[in-house]
Amino acid sequence: MGVDKFLARFTYVLIIINALIRLSEGGLTSNYVRNNGLSRDMPLDSDVFRVPSGFNAPQQVHITQGDHQGKSVIISWITANKSESESKSVLYWAANNETKKTSDSTTVVKYNYYNYTSGYIHHCTIKNLEFDTKYYYIVGAGNVTREFSFVTPPRPGPDVPYTFGLIGDLGQTYDSNRTLTHYELNPIKGQTLLFVGDLSYADSYPFHDNTRWDTWGRFIERSAAYQPWIWTAGNHEIDFVPEIGETEPFKPYTHRFFVPYKASESTSPLWYSIKRASAYIIVLSSYSAYGKYTPQYKWLTNELTKVDRAETPWLIVVMHCPMYSSYVHHYMEGETMRVMYEQWFVEYKVDVVFAGHVHAYERSERISNIAYDVVNGLCTPLRNESAPVYITIGDGGNQEGLVTEMTEPQPSYSAYREASYGHGIFDIKNRTHAYFGWHRNQDGFAVEADSMWFLNRYWKSLQELRTQNYINM
Repeated sequence: MGVDKFLARFTYVLIIINALIRLSEGGLTSNYVRNNGLSRDMPLDSDVFRVPSGFNAPQQVHITQGDHQGKSVIISWITANKSESESKSVLYWAANNETKKTSDSTTVVKYNYYNYTSGYIHHCTIKNLEFDTKYYYIVGAGNVTREFSFVTPPRPGPDVPYTFGLIGDLGQTYDSNRTLTHYELNPIKGQTLLFVGDLSYADSYPFHDNTRWDTWGRFIERSAAYQPWIWTAGNHEIDFVPEIGETEPFKPYTHRFFVPYKASESTSPLWYSIKRASAYIIVLSSYSAYGKYTPQYKWLTNELTKVDRAETPWLIVVMHCPMYSSYVHHYMEGETMRVMYEQWFVEYKVDVVFAGHVHAYERSERISNIAYDVVNGLCTPLRNESAPVYITIGDGGNQEGLVTEMTEPQPSYSAYREASYGHGIFDIKNRTHAYFGWHRNQDGFAVEADSMWFLNRYWKSLQELRTQNYINM
């Protein structure tokens, strides 16, 4: 046997031994201690909630991707009064071209919730944009207009670098504001934010006070009007309260936040997919039916087969309720969805699953628990290099505070956990490597409390196949 073949085999054995050792022990529980009391709401007269000046001024401006490829943007805003026809349009132009265009593809909706009546909610879709281009846009009309900008993603491709931010369970407290500020000032600039659910926490106020949806919309505008926020619904978006006559689940959420679900052949805005640069992002709904034969189940079975990893190698799943968590609060709430879908995540080599719900941070090892069949007793998570990493990032800062009670001893599937507020950055470098960092709020903006280099599952499996073929030569 040649030296090269011996070294290849020796290295492979060391990797396996290291993996087994790491999984035989629990990971790291941070010893960082912070105040675990409830977070205080910012007062209603805070500057972050200020209504823009001017009669019927557009407010709560936010954008999201408007198609499957990234050449379209949905621009949303609210006015207190019914708009004239010209103020329903969006004026926009590319930074490298002074020719101004107008989009009239605007849908205007409003809704009632208990004793609340919403403003006029505008959703305008701008289509056929150029990739990797900065655009300016203006909403409003007459003397009351507001100007913003955004940058479209590069054309989808395997080696296109791109950076995603991660925030979940945000709310509108002082800690919420610290999280958003921390994200904005991070020197590794997120280009698009993946929001893992639980937005305004309006349902935490008496009668699900929907004026808190309005304050939250004004609070996030400083970021969400300039970069797409990719939305995921959480339990605090359900707003199902029959005792006050509200029997339509997700009513405020689906009126306020439009997403391009039809572009991925979904039948619901609660689950959908998009391509963005070198990533394929699948958004799932933890609080819609997901059992066999349901619309979400059928959609996902078809969707996973469509992903072309040669074009978009990074396969990311976003949901609200985590499948793996070692915190006592919400423990195993994601178990039924895990049983249904985890085998697919392993089969299709999903790189990472982001979730919220648990108000803390945790990162898993690459593990799976898919061997159990009721009678065989094989119900322990095991190391699996085809499995995703599960990251819980429900630590945005909402009024319910942090969860600090953890299962002990730390399970072997848990790599790192900490009960602190923060945000994440998923920085894709090329088709093979991405870097994830979690930033707690109390650190300096360049400091990460936890981090990990990701080796793409699809390209890793191809490389291993080539290496095995070489060893067997």
